[in-house]
Amino acid sequence: MTDTLTSEARPKNVPEAEPEGATRSERLSALAQQHGALVTLVVAVIAASLAFDTFLTGDNLENMAVSSAFLAVVALGMTFVIVTGGIDLSVGSLFALGGVLAAWGSRYGTAVALLLPLAVCGLIGLVNGLLIARSRLAPFIVTLAAMLGARGILLAVTDEGSTTYLVDKDTFFATLGQGKLLGVGVPVWITAALFVLGALVLRRTRFGQYVYAVGGNEDAAALMGVPVARTKVYVYALSGLCAGLAGALNAAWLVSGVTILGSGMELEAISAVVIGGTLLTGGFGFISGSLVGVLLLKVIQNVINQIGSLDSAYQQVVSGAFLAVVVIAQTWLGRRRRVL
Repeated sequence: MTDTLTSEARPKNVPEAEPEGATRSERLSALAQQHGALVTLVVAVIAASLAFDTFLTGDNLENMAVSSAFLAVVALGMTFVIVTGGIDLSVGSLFALGGVLAAWGSRYGTAVALLLPLAVCGLIGLVNGLLIARSRLAPFIVTLAAMLGARGILLAVTDEGSTTYLVDKDTFFATLGQGKLLGVGVPVWITAALFVLGALVLRRTRFGQYVYAVGGNEDAAALMGVPVARTKVYVYALSGLCAGLAGALNAAWLVSGVTILGSGMELEAISAVVIGGTLLTGGFGFISGSLVGVLLLKVIQNVINQIGSLDSAYQQVVSGAFLAVVVIAQTWLGRRRRVL
């Protein structure tokens, strides 16, 4: 197979430049689908800064950036999965498990604190991929089982949640979570580097083309020689690795492995990816869009906290309503582009 897919084999949803003969309506629909979340984020930030004096303060921005970093790393792996047309419900439990394993392993050094959660969570992701790709099981069922299994391992490691492992604040591992570089938290720098790398892999490598091809039309991709099964295995393993790494960084930030974290995180990650412009049906998506989706969710949550009179339940209501609007808009824009 050649290094690049031919135009005939390229899935119709792969992001690419609009053809020269595209109408104005087509170009506007494409721009709205690709950059609508970014425009919404800019508007939300401007509105919040005008409404609340404390929104643009250094402490508030730093807190939002660091807290966004962990969800963003999970959403990075989820982007690859959803672009292939899959779903991963296990990332929330893997995030919590990764944090506990990292805190437990920190007593043996930074290397163990990082490699242990990556190895265990990556292995669980690999098993998910093998069951989905080789046994042709439904991603929803497989990752749901992995979610329950990972939570069970977490409870076994922590004696049913009664044991909380602490991280020594004087270790290098703790610095990865609490340290700063040029005034910005280290987790933010790590997340930024991972997103640059992820964007390059998805848009500039053969593997990235395979990911788009599998999500666009799996049967056509197989006929063109794309290793469909192997691609699926890789993206689920990557999702597990990202969830484990995010959990480890979170443990370094909190200097402890908190067992109750991660509940519902899989839904937040999926929401961020979809809000960022990635289609749930697969074949179309952007790494940068997922980052924008994460930031937009965090801004919404922060605004609700700034109001003060609303409890945290409203965060879920607003996020859910916003996600529904985005999915409807994506569907409408996609149909409009096909009609035009």
